[in-house]
Amino acid sequence: MKFWSVLFILVSSLPLVAQDTEKITWDKTRLLKWEDFKANPKKHLPYKANTNSGLSFSWNATKSSDETIFTYEVGSNFYPKRSWVKEIEEVDYLLAHEQLHFDITELHSRKLRKALSNYEPGPKMKKELNNIYSEIEQQRQQMQNQFDKETNHSINKEAEYQWRKFVEKEMNRLSEYSS
Repeated sequence: MKFWSVLFILVSSLPLVAQDTEKITWDKTRLLKWEDFKANPKKHLPYKANTNSGLSFSWNATKSSDETIFTYEVGSNFYPKRSWVKEIEEVDYLLAHEQLHFDITELHSRKLRKALSNYEPGPKMKKELNNIYSEIEQQRQQMQNQFDKETNHSINKEAEYQWRKFVEKEMNRLSEYSS
């Protein structure tokens, strides 16, 4: 019996050093609070808050005779020591905007789980899995940027409302892939 195993982890944020590994895993029953935003604000930036979140992805493959057993784990994480807030006026509204950034990350973790659930391990598994992850991570970053662009970083309330409805609908559509 031949055994091989690979562990591969990707996190879609800047490299995290030991003191920055604090994270909050996405959970529908646990919404973000302003106390979760622990980094010093970037005063030179025009917006009032910043959510740093990302996907984590690890996988393992075991081969015996002619069968490959493929397992994986996908997470959506919020990084408190890389997320910040300035003094704000509309506290609840802005916090809901930042939560939606985290929800967009969760939406993409569901998309990644769906893609992985349909994946058939092959001889180029590491490259193929990296490509799947990279494509979904690129989509996540594009959606985050589009969200901020269309809402003007939460200023356009009608666009914000439309985004909330869209993300909720997409999350429900992919609910079977929630963690």
